[in-house]
Amino acid sequence: MGLGKGGFAGAGSLSLPMVAFATDPVQAAAILLPILIVQDAVSVWAFRRSIDWYVMGWTLAGAIVGIAIGYLFAASVSPDMVLAMVGAISILFGAYQLRRDRLGATTASDSPGWVGSLFGVASGFTSQIAHAGAPPWQLWVMPRRLAPAYLVGTTAVYFAAVNWIKVPAYLALGQFTRANLTTAAALMPVAIASTFAGVWLVRRVSPERFYTAIYWLMIGVGVVLVGKALG
Repeated sequence: MGLGKGGFAGAGSLSLPMVAFATDPVQAAAILLPILIVQDAVSVWAFRRSIDWYVMGWTLAGAIVGIAIGYLFAASVSPDMVLAMVGAISILFGAYQLRRDRLGATTASDSPGWVGSLFGVASGFTSQIAHAGAPPWQLWVMPRRLAPAYLVGTTAVYFAAVNWIKVPAYLALGQFTRANLTTAAALMPVAIASTFAGVWLVRRVSPERFYTAIYWLMIGVGVVLVGKALG
């Protein structure tokens, strides 16, 4: 999670299935949300001057709708099903982008904002159900080839907003129990330290290697998510 919040977007999606190896996915999501919110403060502060407001505005508008849908269907949607779906998308997209870059196709996408809102809906929904909102969001944002600092900054502010928007839904669902909050507090120091480590690494990686690393992370995340869902 720290590496993801520090800039290597997608790495954080590994956190839910990792915690879910020790507990059920619903409890895992409740444990992780307070940690995500604290990490957001670090990443937003670090990249607060590098935000693409066009991307932010269109995708966040859709995410609000997606979070509402996720809340309404929380009792009837299987987190494992969501993880499998997001994982498969991550593998296919990461592999496609790596092949595209190898062939030298580096033209940035100019997909209209309303398409970004649709991906925002998917991101908000999967984030509400399983904290797996990064892959759907990246499907629209990554092809735009933002400068690494702006990709990281926009990602940080977007998910900071998304995570705060999810808080009332988690409260309504009774997921902030004493046990979950205590576990989150125990994990917090490592989470914060690793976020600073992610920020440090991102600022020392070239743009080409940065995007290549993100695509490989997406494939790795996808494999873990599908494996957790099928396991």
